Amino acid sequence: MRILSWNVNGIRALAGKGFLEWMEKESPDILCLQETKAHAGQLEKKLVDVPGYRSFWNSPEKKGYAGVAIYTRVEPSRVDTDFVSRGFDTEGRALILRVKDVVLANVYFPNGGRSPERLAYKMDFYGKFLKYVDSLEERNIIVCGDLNTAHKEIDLARPKQNENVSGFLPVERKWVDKFVSHGYIDTFRHFNDEPGHYSWWDYKTRSRERNVGWRIDYFFVTRELLPRLKNAFMLNDVHGSDHCPVGIELD
Repeated sequence: MRILSWNVNGIRALAGKGFLEWMEKESPDILCLQETKAHAGQLEKKLVDVPGYRSFWNSPEKKGYAGVAIYTRVEPSRVDTDFVSRGFDTEGRALILRVKDVVLANVYFPNGGRSPERLAYKMDFYGKFLKYVDSLEERNIIVCGDLNTAHKEIDLARPKQNENVSGFLPVERKWVDKFVSHGYIDTFRHFNDEPGHYSWWDYKTRSRERNVGWRIDYFFVTRELLPRLKNAFMLNDVHGSDHCPVGIELD
């Protein structure tokens, strides 16, 4: 099973840059998207009903903002759009599918950089999400998406310059440490411990041309799934967004 995840920074904009052609070429079993910035009803039919796939959407109350989607060839037995209670996530940030014997959580974690209140919301979101996945009876769990935090110094090009910037704050990184300590494995680092691998680059500074980026897009799996994990990778030659797709292959 090949699963891809991509923060598309607006699916309608990406549709004009060859998104469907790329998807047909890559042919993933499951494709998870973040920051779709659209409700399904706003989209052309061809973006919702892709041949060979079912699509699921979680959209925010505010239009043109956040949102997640999943395209899957494998029929899920259950789909959830809220991991705490109705009303907590009004920003369309999570889709959780039961696919065969696996729980797949596609999450667009909040950015904490706009204000102290947004950082507090991000940390609350982190805490509630960890409590949720820890509470699941199923232990074959995949968590993917835009974490909006670079975990370690190796995960961004300029750690010293960004140690006081949301996305690399000690409190945010400490939560990722805690998440990993609960048995969630960073799949890319399981296979690759080299620097220089990033998944997001700032458009304004044209940092992608210089590979001055951050690795903030992840796939985590529980220890129980590790024997079935065959590969984890980044498709950093794929353009169209300020993020690149990331992926895993599982038995």
